[in-house]
Amino acid sequence: MKFGVIVFPGSNCDRDLATVTEGLLDQPTRMIWHQDTDISDIDVMVIPGGFSYGDYLRCGAIARFSPVMRSVIEHANQGKLVLGICNGFQVLTEVGLLPGALIRNRDLHFICDRVPVRVENNQLSWTKQYTSNQVITLPVAHGEGRYYGDKDTIKGLEDNNQIIFRYCNLLGEISEEANPNGSLSNIAGISNKQGNVLGMMPHPERASDSLTRAIEGRILFEGLLV
Repeated sequence: MKFGVIVFPGSNCDRDLATVTEGLLDQPTRMIWHQDTDISDIDVMVIPGGFSYGDYLRCGAIARFSPVMRSVIEHANQGKLVLGICNGFQVLTEVGLLPGALIRNRDLHFICDRVPVRVENNQLSWTKQYTSNQVITLPVAHGEGRYYGDKDTIKGLEDNNQIIFRYCNLLGEISEEANPNGSLSNIAGISNKQGNVLGMMPHPERASDSLTRAIEGRILFEGLLV
C-alpha cells in the first residue's frame, strides 16, 4: 500500500502523517509537492492538516486550485482512496469531493484539545477495524471545523450512512454539550457515497504512536492494510 501525502505551502501535519505511514507502519510513502500532478503510483492520497496557503480567504479556498488537486479528483473518481484531515477535509469540500462546508467554530475560538468521537459507520475500508458505535479519543486543532450543510445535505448524509464520525461524550452519547465546535448533527467526519473519500476534523495521525499513549487513530490506517 503506497501512500501519497500532499505538501502545500503552509502544511504542518504532512510529516506527522509520514511518520505514521512510513515510520510506524512501514509502508512506502511519497511526499507530493502541490504542483506535481503525476500520482499514478499512489494507492492512498492524504491531504494533511495545517494552514494551506496561510488559510487566506477561507480554509482550503486557495488549495483547491493547486495542480495536484485535479489529479486527486481523478484518483477519487477512479474509486481509489482519499483521506482529508482537518485542513484536508476543508479542501475536499472546496473541490466538491465531499458535500457541505467547514465554517468558523461556534464560539469563534481556535480549539486545541482531545475529544471523544463515536464511530458511526464501520463498514468502510477506513473504519472496518473499529466496532460499531465505538468511542475513541482523538486530538482536534481547528478554528473552522464547524460542519455545515443545508437540510437536504444533512438528510442525504444520514440516509446514505455517510456520517462516519460524530462528536460525543465518553459514554458515547450525542449531545450539544459534547459538540466542541457546533457542527450540525455533531458531525466530525463524513465520506462520499462510494465510501472511498473520507474527510474528518480530528487528527488520527496524532493518536498513532504508543509513545504518546494514544493509538486509537492508528487503527484507521491499519485497517487499510488488512
